[in-house]
Amino acid sequence: MGQIRVIISGGGTGGHIFPAISIANSVKKLNPEAQILFVGALGKMEMEKVPAAGYEIVGLPVAGFHRKLTLRNLAFPFKLLASMLKARKVIKQFKPDVAVGVGGYASGPVLRIASQMGIPSLLQEQNSFPGVTNRILAKKAAKICVAYDQMDRYFPHDKLMLTGNPVRNDLLSDLTREQAHEFWNLDAGKKTILVIGGSLGARSINNGLIQQIENLPADIQMIWQTGKFYFEEMKAKLPQSVKDRVIVTDFISRMDMAFSAADLVVSRAGASSISELAILGKPSLFVPSPNVSEDHQTKNAMALVNVNAAYLLKDSLVNDLIKEASSLVKKEDKLIEFSKNIKLLAKPNAASDIGNEVIKLAQNKQ
Repeated sequence: MGQIRVIISGGGTGGHIFPAISIANSVKKLNPEAQILFVGALGKMEMEKVPAAGYEIVGLPVAGFHRKLTLRNLAFPFKLLASMLKARKVIKQFKPDVAVGVGGYASGPVLRIASQMGIPSLLQEQNSFPGVTNRILAKKAAKICVAYDQMDRYFPHDKLMLTGNPVRNDLLSDLTREQAHEFWNLDAGKKTILVIGGSLGARSINNGLIQQIENLPADIQMIWQTGKFYFEEMKAKLPQSVKDRVIVTDFISRMDMAFSAADLVVSRAGASSISELAILGKPSLFVPSPNVSEDHQTKNAMALVNVNAAYLLKDSLVNDLIKEASSLVKKEDKLIEFSKNIKLLAKPNAASDIGNEVIKLAQNKQ
């Protein structure tokens, strides 16, 4: 098959990083000799997560443009220029056969320079509504891998491939509910709600929960991932009356154990989270983040709500979260229906399908 060189750029959140690592693992599995280099944004979580997964990463000084007027925007053009120059240097040194963009700040400079230098690029668009960067990069991309139907509204039809979003391999285990309950020391006779606010946590979900957590019915227990920024505050505010059935944690390393224990998952509606929940067939209540570009999380969640595969609660109504989730987790027929319908949307071969496309593009370049 021969050695190929692949550059993978993007990150910022777990939703971009975990699919990127899954694509890299898939390329390595298909072509063990492949050389892979990641490019991320300095100070973002990819600089820690990618080396932990066994890959080399280079950081760019790139930062986002804030939609609210702020002095930080004055530095934006300088950081962008510095990132373009560094991206050019990295590409010249590494000499990739193909460039992959997964979204996030670093994708823009790397893929733009790659296309200027005649290197084929593959975009992995995770959302049902693409961001501005990917819509611009799409013009020069050789292939665009998407997770939703009808994406030709935004991208050239002939470049599209419906692959779904890659998920973390460690989620796909054969755990039983009993094993998961034992791991968390939970009561097998109670319904379990898992609350995940994304890798960094979600302030509004946390605040909505802590205000109403005393009203959690006695026959329901909860695993609550607060995110590291909010952990100490939420732990300190947790009322004594629910401490025996609410597990508060900053980060869950064994997500397979968390998902296996859960009868209902409360989550933001990031594309990666949705893909994971679909593959696992988990009944879900989504609280889309209002603080994302062009409200794409609401669009992601509505794609599921419209086919009766999930429940949506607006972020502005998070104070009703305990009431809504407690009511939903007891509706057995509804949970079964959600589980069956969300599973129909799963794309379990996403990582290997994208990996194959990456290798094809690289070999054509050679």
